[in-house]
Amino acid sequence: MPASAGRIAKASPLAPDWLWAAFTIVGATAQTFRNAAQRSLTGSLGTVGATHVRFLFGLPFSLLALAGVAIFAGPIPSPNLAAIAWTGLGAVSQIGATAMMLAAMRERSFVVTIAYTKTEPVQIALFAVVFLGEHVSAALAAAIVIATAGVVLLSWPSKSGTEVFSWRPAILGIVAGGLFALAAVAFRGGIVAVGAANFVPAATLILAISLAIQTVLLTGWLLLRDPGVLRAIFAEWRRSLAAGFLGAFASQMWFLAFALQNPARVRTLALVEILIAGLVSRRLFAQTPGLRDIAGMALVVIGVVLLFTG
Repeated sequence: MPASAGRIAKASPLAPDWLWAAFTIVGATAQTFRNAAQRSLTGSLGTVGATHVRFLFGLPFSLLALAGVAIFAGPIPSPNLAAIAWTGLGAVSQIGATAMMLAAMRERSFVVTIAYTKTEPVQIALFAVVFLGEHVSAALAAAIVIATAGVVLLSWPSKSGTEVFSWRPAILGIVAGGLFALAAVAFRGGIVAVGAANFVPAATLILAISLAIQTVLLTGWLLLRDPGVLRAIFAEWRRSLAAGFLGAFASQMWFLAFALQNPARVRTLALVEILIAGLVSRRLFAQTPGLRDIAGMALVVIGVVLLFTG
C-alpha cells in the first residue's frame, strides 16, 4: 500500500495542482450545512437516527453520481478485496465519528463541537504515516499545528459567554475527530487500492460502496433495536432528503480530494470550515470580532498559507 500511495494522483496528469483544494473548499462548505441539517434532526430522531439520515438518504444520490460518472467518465473499475476492506474500515469509523459529533452537539454549540472535531488533522497525519506510509514534512506539520491552534482559540468559550468547558463533550468531539481521521485515511487507502488510472470513477465507486455499507449496517441495527426511529426518519423525509443530498455532495468532494492529495493536507485546508461554521451559527460574526477571534483567524490563515508554500 505505501508504495502505491501516490498512484492515482500521478496517473491523472490532466488534473491541475489546485483541483484538490477546490474540491476541499466546496466539500467543507457543503459539510457545514449538512452538519447543521443533521443537528436540527437530533431532537426528533435522536443521535442514531440523525446519523443514519446522511447515509440512508445520501446513498441514492451517490448511486446517481456513479451512474453519471459511468456515462461521462467511465468505465467504473472493479473493486478488489483490499479496496473493500479499506472502505469498510472507513465506513464503520465514519458512523462512530458522526454519532459522537452529534452527541457532543447536544451539549455544546455547533461551532464549538466542530472545533473539537477539527483536532482531526493532527490525528490524521499520524494515521497517514502509520497506515499509508505517507510523508509528513516539517512545513506540513507546522501548518497542521498552527491552524489547529487557531481553531481551538476561535472556539474556546469566553469568560463572558454562557458556555463553560465540560470534559464530556470535549472528549466526544476529540474522539469523533480521531474517528473522522481514521475514516479519511481508510477511504484514501480504498481509492488507491482500486488502482484505477482515472481518479473520478475510483473515488465515486468507493463513496458508493461506503454509503451502501453504512446504510445496511445502520438500517439493520435500527430494525432490530428501534424500528420506530426508521419510521420517524421517513416521516421527516423532506429534511432528511436535504441532509442526505448535502452529505453525498460533500462526501463526493472529499473523496475526489483524497484521490489527488495526502489526506492530512486535505483536512488541514478543511479547517476553514470553522470560519464557515461561525457564519452559519452567527457566533463569531454577528458582532465585531474580538482580539482572540482575530488572532485565531490569523493562525488559521497562516496555517493554510504554510500548507501551500511548504
